[in-house]
Order: sequence, then structure tokens, then C-alpha cells
Amino acid sequence: MHRDHSLHARYVQELPFRLTAAQERVLGEILADLESGHWMQRLVLGDVGAGKTVLAVAALLAAVGNGLQGAFLAPTEGLALQHAERLVVPCAALGVRLGVLVGAMSEREKAETRGRIASGDVDLVVGTHALLREGQEWKALGLVVIDEEQRFGVAQKERLKQLKRQIHVLALSATPVPRTLQFSLAGVRDLSVIETPPRDRMAVETAIL
Repeated sequence: MHRDHSLHARYVQELPFRLTAAQERVLGEILADLESGHWMQRLVLGDVGAGKTVLAVAALLAAVGNGLQGAFLAPTEGLALQHAERLVVPCAALGVRLGVLVGAMSEREKAETRGRIASGDVDLVVGTHALLREGQEWKALGLVVIDEEQRFGVAQKERLKQLKRQIHVLALSATPVPRTLQFSLAGVRDLSVIETPPRDRMAVETAIL
């Protein structure tokens, strides 16, 4: 497994843009959680395009750099594959072994990926609820990033509750449901908010069809 404490810093340094002050503050909060000796339970709120994914990747790389495995969980296959595509280049540059696990893969491909996860041949894996299958073994799972947790079903949330007892969890949301937000406001989870969007961010367009 990796033990390179500079992975996340190298990733941020190689970005084609600079993090905003809000992103730097939130990343600092996340890294402090990972180094605190306690399991992280943090919700990051930010509008679409506010730069939450960049921080999630940096957090995952920080976990990998400490010899742990990271998982990036998305509610749909399309979003999972989009995240994986964005990770291919930086992971290759940093020597991080990336895996993908979604329902559309063949049973042989899924079995092969699950085996690599269990043996530790994968440092970082991106996937859907397929990652939550009962019996999935991990070599050293340390951090799970959950994109839009409120979009997961009851069965997946029950599985997530089991995982949360023994790993760091970072949830991302642009539109949290009241229950998700209540956990943070009540102190069950820590809350980070990205108030300002990155420079030159394109305006969000919403269409009702």
C-alpha cells in the first residue's frame, strides 16, 4: 500500500487552477479530521460547481498516502464513471492504483475488481451501490466519500451505517434533505460550507422537462 504523505498536496499543486479561500479552509478542516485520531463524520455543502469533488479527491489521496484505501461512492453509474474519468490522469501521475465498480460491468469484471480490492491491489475505487454489497472485503478501507448520500435507498443507507462505525466518512451535497442537514446542525456530523464559487464558474441552468 502507498505511504506517501504528499499525495494530496501534489494533486492540489498540479491542478490547472488555484483553490479558493473557501476550498482551502474546508480542505484544512477535512485533513484535520483525518489526523485527529477520531473517525470523521463530515458533510460538505456547496452549490453545483463549487468545487466539492476536488476536495473529495484530495481527501481520498491523503488517505491513500497514509496506507489506506479510499472509496468514492456515487448514486448513479453515469456519475461514478464521470468521477472515475476525472481521476485517471492524476492517479496515473501519482502512481495510485484506481479501480471502478459499477453494475453495468460484467460479472467477471466485477469479481476481478472485488478481488483486487480485497487483496489491496486497488488504492482508490470509484463505484455505485455495488461497492456496498454484503460480504465485500477490503484490505485497509480508511475513507469513504459519498456523493449526494440522500439519493441512496434504504438498503444502501443501512449498509452505510455499518461502514460508518469504523471508517472516515465524507459526504458531499448541493441539496441536502432535511434529515441529512439536521445531523450536522445537531452536532452528529461536522459541517463545512463552501460559500463562494471558483472564479469564472459557469452559471447553473435548471430546466424542468
